[in-house]
Amino acid sequence: MPPAKKRTRTYDPARTRTAVLAQLGNVRQAVRALTPEQLGLPTRLPGWTVRELVAHIGMAVTAVGRSLDRPEPARQDAVLLDWPFATSANSSAIDDFTRRLAGDHPDLDAYLADVEQGLTGQLDAYPGTRLLATNAGALPLADYLVTRTVELVVHTDDLNAAVPGLDVPHDRQALAAATRLLADALAVKAPGGSTEVRIPPFAVVQCVEGPRHTRGTPPNVVETDPLTWIRLATGRTAWHDALRDAELSAGGDRADLSGLLPLMA
Repeated sequence: MPPAKKRTRTYDPARTRTAVLAQLGNVRQAVRALTPEQLGLPTRLPGWTVRELVAHIGMAVTAVGRSLDRPEPARQDAVLLDWPFATSANSSAIDDFTRRLAGDHPDLDAYLADVEQGLTGQLDAYPGTRLLATNAGALPLADYLVTRTVELVVHTDDLNAAVPGLDVPHDRQALAAATRLLADALAVKAPGGSTEVRIPPFAVVQCVEGPRHTRGTPPNVVETDPLTWIRLATGRTAWHDALRDAELSAGGDRADLSGLLPLMA
């Protein structure tokens, strides 16, 4: 009997919308209290201060509107899991656009308020099935919105790392969606069933070629928490550093995923 085909994970559009708006609201509330000195702090993104980082967070959300302003593609030619592997293609243009935004919007609270209002109006006006031309290809709006949870969660973590004590909270549903999307991307990059990657409480995936585990305790197990996983998948944390700091456990001959990470550059 052939192995069962894995089902593609689905996301509830209403919950995704709520998660994106909630995480954007968390960022906006924190940014409102930042001092000019804090806005000038460096971040772990080369060459960007906190001000540029906040401008980029808004830019990641307004990408929905920029896509909606383009003609609708004739057909869908990409799937959600194509997106993590297509994010580095326009890095230079993104950097330039981010710097312009930071200069054009000195009042970041007002900027994020406009971003939130614009997204709310767009999601009210268009169905989730509306196709968008994205950097990964033509995707439905509902799928593209899931990718915004990754952008918001990752850059909220960047913001917290840059400003000591800021502690912007992560919306649980946004964190869950980001974790699951990046976990599933790993399974796409390294298909197989020899290694089980556990990211409680949100995701478990099988990956890496080799003998398939069928019952009992898997011989190769990786386990970590959601934020550490997201940092690993996006290059914020190195595999060996996470192991050293006990943020990650990995047991078995096929449990070293360092050669597969990061998934997004």
